[in-house]
Amino acid sequence: MRRTTSLVLLALAVFCAALAPLVRWYAFPRLAKIPANEYQTMVLEAKNATLLDYGTMTARTVPKVTIVQTLKGDVAASEKIEKTAGRDVVVWDGLSYIQGPDGKMVSKVPERYIFDAHTQEPVHATGESVDGDPVRREGIEFKWPFLTEKRDYEYFDAQTRTSNPIHYKGTQDFRGVKVYYFEQTIPWTKVSLPRTMPVAGITPETVARTGTTRWYTTVRKFWVEPLTGAPVYGEEIHKEELRGGTLLGDRAKVTAFAGDVKMREDYTEHTVALVKHNRTLVLLMTSYVPRGCLTLGALLLALALWLEARARRPADPPPARAAAKEPVTA
Repeated sequence: MRRTTSLVLLALAVFCAALAPLVRWYAFPRLAKIPANEYQTMVLEAKNATLLDYGTMTARTVPKVTIVQTLKGDVAASEKIEKTAGRDVVVWDGLSYIQGPDGKMVSKVPERYIFDAHTQEPVHATGESVDGDPVRREGIEFKWPFLTEKRDYEYFDAQTRTSNPIHYKGTQDFRGVKVYYFEQTIPWTKVSLPRTMPVAGITPETVARTGTTRWYTTVRKFWVEPLTGAPVYGEEIHKEELRGGTLLGDRAKVTAFAGDVKMREDYTEHTVALVKHNRTLVLLMTSYVPRGCLTLGALLLALALWLEARARRPADPPPARAAAKEPVTA
């Protein structure tokens, strides 16, 4: 009976030992993915910012500029692309909507971002665009890969339509969460004007005819939780200028926008709470379950060996019978 039990325990120990790497290296890469129907909204603010008044073509200081970013998954488009891509694909329709302190629109820039649901690598397919312009992304945008590494990544910049390195700058603690800090600097670069302008009658084409061009620079900062690859906080020191042309009169340039753009506090709190929850789910598959299986397997193996040793131990000899007493004769 002991030998049978030890064999069963040994089989369970082997199963647990095999399950640990299976969960970590096979199940996790296949189960960890961005859902195709994801929907996110993020609100950022730039307080005491500089904003161009297109009516007078002069820059003025305003108390606040608000940027609303939305990402909405297109499930039908994802399924269509998956048929030819041969992998799980996510299609995000993004919109950056900028409004001034009076609530009126300053600009809005739509995007279509297509990427691998597991690795976050871009998937090049029809419809990949920024503000109606076809693009071919390289690197990441919005989200880092699961199990982010301490290294530089290529990050796509929607303004310049180019990918540039975003540099790992160190590990920090952000509100109780261990994060990797990344920073990217885009130098002054000539960029396109948004197709949707805040003043009726002003279009990119009419501005181009005046000879005026738009220039842009930014310092982009992200604090990324490494297990989920999700930014818990973001900030941009953002500047835009209009330069040259008859639109500016005798001025060489005028500031179109300048401000330190930060996530609004309520969205920061929500994001941190969500990332903490998702981090626990990732830990289950990358640490808790594999380590638990290895520990349980080791205990079962030890118990099986102990029972096997007990089964092989020689049995104790039977107790000797007392010699019968001979009758005493007179």
